[in-house]
Amino acid sequence: MPLRTIASTGLALAQLALAAAALMVALDWRSPLFSAVRPLALAVLIAVPAALIALALRARRRSTSRLRRGLALAILVLAAAALAAVVVLEGRFHWMRRAVLSAEPERLAKLGRHLVVGYRNPAEIDELLARRAIAGVFITARNVEGWSADAIARQVAAWQTIRREQGLPPLWIATDQEGGAVSRLSPPLPHQPPLATVVTGDAGPEAATAYARLQGRALAAVGVNLNFAPVVDLNHHRVDPGDQYTRVYLRAISGDPQVVAEVAGRYCRGLAEAGVRCTLKHFPGLGRAVGDTHLQSVDLPAPVSELAQSDWIPFRTVMNEAGMVMLGHVRFTALDAQRPASFSQAVVADLLRTGWGYDGVLITDDFSMRAVYASADGLAEAGVRALNAGVDLILVSYDAPQYFTVMHALLRADRGGGLSEAALAASGRRLDRAAPPGPAAGAGTPFDGRLK
Repeated sequence: MPLRTIASTGLALAQLALAAAALMVALDWRSPLFSAVRPLALAVLIAVPAALIALALRARRRSTSRLRRGLALAILVLAAAALAAVVVLEGRFHWMRRAVLSAEPERLAKLGRHLVVGYRNPAEIDELLARRAIAGVFITARNVEGWSADAIARQVAAWQTIRREQGLPPLWIATDQEGGAVSRLSPPLPHQPPLATVVTGDAGPEAATAYARLQGRALAAVGVNLNFAPVVDLNHHRVDPGDQYTRVYLRAISGDPQVVAEVAGRYCRGLAEAGVRCTLKHFPGLGRAVGDTHLQSVDLPAPVSELAQSDWIPFRTVMNEAGMVMLGHVRFTALDAQRPASFSQAVVADLLRTGWGYDGVLITDDFSMRAVYASADGLAEAGVRALNAGVDLILVSYDAPQYFTVMHALLRADRGGGLSEAALAASGRRLDRAAPPGPAAGAGTPFDGRLK
């Protein structure tokens, strides 16, 4: 076979592989995986298949070889399918977005009180806020890069002013400021070491109060009224090389449930002094789980009796004085092997609401995680199941546009009778009772780092 023929066949095979890869990516292209680079990804996913289509058409016109014409046809089919998938998925997203933004105002407000969202541009929040379509805003490192504490406080104050003028309760302004590696607002806020390191030795659990007071004053000064901390998962020292983001063994307070309960209680009370609510996370506990729900489905195979005697002690001890309890996305196989705990009827309604009689606010972990997005239910149905089970707030933070997927599903379910009115009414009462405090006395003033 001539060298030129071998080279052209090899090039065609490479193009075929590229077309197949483009199709695989295109079919999942609206996933949170592409959140940070979505405009660039869209451009690439249009340009590459289009170029492959052009090359394949040219090859079919010029080639006389049956093999090369067959390869060109395969490239053409795969590339066209990739291009079509991108166009359809992108068009569907914009259709859902438009449907949400033009939905009946009262229905949108009714369901919007159950969602807390992240953002990449403050204008995204302004658009939803104007429609009363959210209950809160999650602020993280990407939102404050290059910002001063004063600038953050002014932005939050502007949002809260709109809420006040709408006659609505203040927004939940949330962040992840655990201390240590998970300190999303540091800088500009002061960086603190992991909570576990300051409550050991002679310092003891009492040190958690001073730690929380310092942290609470810093958060309140920029308008944050809800902190997604403390982590009360027990430290079972399980290290998984594939765990890129959760890493409970680096964030947990202790492996002793009594120590965790005491530290968490003191921490929550210290935050509350500054007008900041705490969040116990991540029920039913991630300490025994192996895997990362950001990236995959993860099972928690421990029996109920074992967790009741260990991992659940901090939750049961502190949950009634905490601001909220966050539901993780592990599948608690003892009760529900099919669905993550965050939208499991067996975990939320049967265990927490009925079995434990818990009547406080439940918020999910970020719905952008793959354990939810790639679940059998998908992100949309997961939102409906969560509210029907008794969840109060759904968090959509990393990939904020997924808000429209969730809200579109909720609106459709509400119109069709697929949302439980009893569950929504009970959730409404819980949210009214736990409405976030207004700006603290020191909010909007520079933080000097001192306890007063």
